[in-house]
Amino acid sequence: MEIKKTHIAFALSLALTGAVNAQDNTKLNQQAPDAANNMETIEVIGTPNKFGALKSDTPIMETARSVSIETFDSYMAKGALSLDDALTYSSGVTAETFGFSTRGDFIQIRGFDAPEYRDGMQSLSGNYNNTRPEIYTLEQVEVLKGPASVLFGPGSPGGLVNIVTKRPTALGTNEVMLEAGSFGRGQIATDLHFASGDEKLLGRFVGLYRESDTQIDEINDDSLVIAPSFTYQFSDDTQVTILADYTKRKSDSAHQFLPLTGTLYPSASGQEISNTAYFGQPGFNQFDTESWAITLLAEHQINDTWSVDLSSRYRDGESEYKQAWVSFLGAGTPRIDQNGNGARSWYISNGFSDQFQVDARARASFATGNVEHQLLIGVSNQRIDNRNDRSNLYGVDFSTGLPIPVGGIINVFNPVYGAVPELPAVTRGTETEDTIWGLYLHDQISIGDWVLNAGVRFDDVEKSVEGVKTDEKETSISVSALYQFDSGLSPYINYSESFAPKFGIDEISKQALKPEKGQQIEAGIKYQPTGTSHLVTLAVFDIELENLANPNDLPNAPTQQEGVSEVQGIEIEADLRFDVISVEANFNWLDSEDPNGNERSSIPKRTASVWTMYEPSKEAGFNAGMGIRYVDNSYSTQGLVHIVTPSYSVIDLKLGYRLEDWDLSLNVRNLGDREYYSTCLARGDCFPGEERNITARAVYSF
Repeated sequence: MEIKKTHIAFALSLALTGAVNAQDNTKLNQQAPDAANNMETIEVIGTPNKFGALKSDTPIMETARSVSIETFDSYMAKGALSLDDALTYSSGVTAETFGFSTRGDFIQIRGFDAPEYRDGMQSLSGNYNNTRPEIYTLEQVEVLKGPASVLFGPGSPGGLVNIVTKRPTALGTNEVMLEAGSFGRGQIATDLHFASGDEKLLGRFVGLYRESDTQIDEINDDSLVIAPSFTYQFSDDTQVTILADYTKRKSDSAHQFLPLTGTLYPSASGQEISNTAYFGQPGFNQFDTESWAITLLAEHQINDTWSVDLSSRYRDGESEYKQAWVSFLGAGTPRIDQNGNGARSWYISNGFSDQFQVDARARASFATGNVEHQLLIGVSNQRIDNRNDRSNLYGVDFSTGLPIPVGGIINVFNPVYGAVPELPAVTRGTETEDTIWGLYLHDQISIGDWVLNAGVRFDDVEKSVEGVKTDEKETSISVSALYQFDSGLSPYINYSESFAPKFGIDEISKQALKPEKGQQIEAGIKYQPTGTSHLVTLAVFDIELENLANPNDLPNAPTQQEGVSEVQGIEIEADLRFDVISVEANFNWLDSEDPNGNERSSIPKRTASVWTMYEPSKEAGFNAGMGIRYVDNSYSTQGLVHIVTPSYSVIDLKLGYRLEDWDLSLNVRNLGDREYYSTCLARGDCFPGEERNITARAVYSF
């Protein structure tokens, strides 16, 4: 993630302070014993980002929240090619929820879908109307675990993913990266820096161009990114950064919704559906996205006590999505006949969105007697306009539940692509506008070795659909306590809340729908032994989400929001750094329950991973890394249909060699070319995982 990179491997505890190296992030340098007092000291260079997942630069070992961080160097060493790849070694995260994907990054945290933020502001809205981020343009990826509505307003009880954009720096090194890999992948990227003579004006340009096929023959994954940025230092107390980004991607949907019969279950003929089968229509299918955004980050130190900072973004995005697939016939109903024939459905969705956000914060650092305060007062506003224009042609008669050949028949064992049927005219979608105002207050109180934190946020969420407005107000709180022992042990506990608006009328009570509300209690321990850069974290948590749809068997319900879902879990992350070897280890255990008492869909009960790097020198010579990822069984239940997706393990490998100006590497993800399904759903489809992918990379620095 930064210009001088090393690596913060995982930091369940927001291990920014436990990582090693990272020019503008978290870099730990162990110094020689002090001759005067014969004590070892650890110098922490860099602080957490005010524009990041915590909206704070408080050292991580003083923060009673669970956060995992993957720096640029870390996820590139592991061979990541996408955002979900970058988080496959993060505890508490299900990164490849729907396997190999080209439509987006479907990340789940602690058993719940995770919203995506960029530089502390919401990045995506709606479905398939935004452009997937390119990880080369990022400095790091942060995972804030647990409810975060007290910081960000409407959100998920599981947490959020925040990606941090590369920004100008006076210490930057110019580079050009060439990349070639499996499935005809070819990519060139550059990261260039410049500065004025007095270094008051800093600039950076990040660009990327890629042409690539994928593991599915008919699907490409092409991309173009142009991302200039500028920072102007008006004075020692004031600076402003402007980030611009234009991204265009041309592709198709890798999700083919493979039928359960012939994948997870045997077919009548004994034939199997290939993991790389394509049931779309060449010349019709596409998933092309285009977006541009401009972001303003500003900060000013007023005096020794008060400072202010502001983040704002305008983003415009659009997508063209067309796909054909084998029609769904309902849970438990085979989608193909005994010979492997199935009717196809057709879908067009053209998405449009624009988004304006501003988040202004005032900070005060002061003491009252022996009590130190870090006060944060913020106000935010966000407006999101969305529209999806659609056309559908389903290959099933919903009155009978039987397939009909309106869209053509395809054989899943030997696909032959016919003509494109005549679809209904594309219908202009409903215009929606979401406006969110938030006011929040946080106080971090330090008393001796105690760090206490309390926060409250007030949100006003207004939704306008074709000019008809509904409004919802909500209050969220969080409280936490952490104690720092001299040994480097820091136990903590926190309580936090989330909410997600639900607009409409309860058909039973005839009252307005209540928001989905989440509450979490989390306790944990962060441990960084004195005199080392090791970091071990443990978290135990209990999440409850209420106001969900009613359980299937609930009789005489007074409302239609009686459903409750619960998740309990344990997460362990360890980042151990020795002279030439570093080890990252993760373990996660989840016990989840949906409103009907079943396991939450597509959530593995256990995950574990280990990544080890051998790096005698960060300047030159040979380096190597190897990792293994284990994902336990996951489940999906719909009515009487219960599906179990088998567990799997995958090995990743990295070999590298550094010369004076060159950094050469070879990455292999899924070394053994293990075939697996990331999840299979009771509705009738399976999602294959990533095949073996080999990537050779050469980086020239100057």
